[in-house]
Amino acid sequence: MNTADLGLPVDVPSTALFTDHYELTMLQAALKGGTADRRSVFEVFTRRLPEGRRYGVVAGTGRVLDAVENFRFDADVIGFLRERNVVDEPTLEWLASYRFGGDVWGYPEGEVYFAGSPVLRVEGSFAECVLLETVILSILNHDSAIAAAASRMASAAGGRPLIEMGARRTHELAAVAASRAAYVGGFTTTSDLAAGFRYGIPTVGTSAHAFTLVHDTERDAFRAQVDSLGRGTTLLVDTYDVAEAVRLAVEVAGPELGAVRIDSGDLLLVAHRVRQQLDELGATKARIIVTSDLDEYAIASLAAAPVDAYGVGTQLVTGSGHPTCSMVYKIVARAESADPKAPLLPVAKKSSGGKTSIGGRKWAARRLDTYGVAETEVIGTGPVPAELADSLLQVRLVKDGRVVAREALDVVRDRHARARANLPLSATQLSRGEPVIPTEYV
Repeated sequence: MNTADLGLPVDVPSTALFTDHYELTMLQAALKGGTADRRSVFEVFTRRLPEGRRYGVVAGTGRVLDAVENFRFDADVIGFLRERNVVDEPTLEWLASYRFGGDVWGYPEGEVYFAGSPVLRVEGSFAECVLLETVILSILNHDSAIAAAASRMASAAGGRPLIEMGARRTHELAAVAASRAAYVGGFTTTSDLAAGFRYGIPTVGTSAHAFTLVHDTERDAFRAQVDSLGRGTTLLVDTYDVAEAVRLAVEVAGPELGAVRIDSGDLLLVAHRVRQQLDELGATKARIIVTSDLDEYAIASLAAAPVDAYGVGTQLVTGSGHPTCSMVYKIVARAESADPKAPLLPVAKKSSGGKTSIGGRKWAARRLDTYGVAETEVIGTGPVPAELADSLLQVRLVKDGRVVAREALDVVRDRHARARANLPLSATQLSRGEPVIPTEYV
């Protein structure tokens, strides 16, 4: 079942109003001024990575493709715009038949990126491209920030499973997107059933402290859970006294106990004590899962602890201190006229304060060293050097308004694992530093 096609409650029927007011007023002025049909090229990039981050992760591309397809101004939306007098009637008539008919190229989802990387390129008429700015940026900025945090946490976890459990710490729809982005970045499961339903991400969960507290004794709570979910369940052992709870857990479930979860305290110390106690009680295969406001630094600090899996919530869905990637959507080329054959001219904003951009439609490639490890992100506007022809990063995503590059989420997740593995080893360091490879313009 392709749940992405079902129109689930976590979706919206149209993405047309996921935009800013001035996108439509620019459209009105362009239609009136005669520039709306000029062929244009817009690019998404970030001028710099978040402070201290060594690489970024492209995530949300699949959601962008859905958003472009669903960017439709139906009767209700047109009625809203007319009632609010947002734009005039000729513009409303144009919007009523809007369908994006251009091309989109971009880094494949899951790929890494750096400052200046043209992660997405949108080509078409000025009118049809300018409307997509806000929704594209809102998706890519959010999802890429979450995926980057997830990737750092996955590196810190060193192959141990990671559970995404941040739904209660963010907006209900953002939670679904965050779960998807976390899966791209290396998480293995989610607690959010909507994310499981919408994207097929494996879901997990057993019980919270409330379940223990509603019972007369901790033994009663464990017995009820084991009777219902089986001996292989995960029992939460820090509601009262951890050592006593572990003893009860093994007594109730036997040596077949699946796992215990620790949600508070000195996790490093407690994990060692719990592992020793489990082994002494014969539950040598019982796993230890830790939660409790973890981030990549806390996960790294537990590398030597006998921990089998981590559950992460707040820090993940807020990008671990960087909830956005500061991506921008800028016009970089446009035609002199509406003539389809008119040549494209590079254009760029000239500004002080670090907000300048580079004009021209860009290509991007990643130069590798003799060991196959990435050493430079190369960006250019002219001919592609022969030695980089096989290292180009951008792929076609939309052709003449039709999506041509949808992928299964597991394919995206595997791509990110490969892309991260091809970076220099210092990419996995959590200490603050410069981008792991430089950006070179040619």
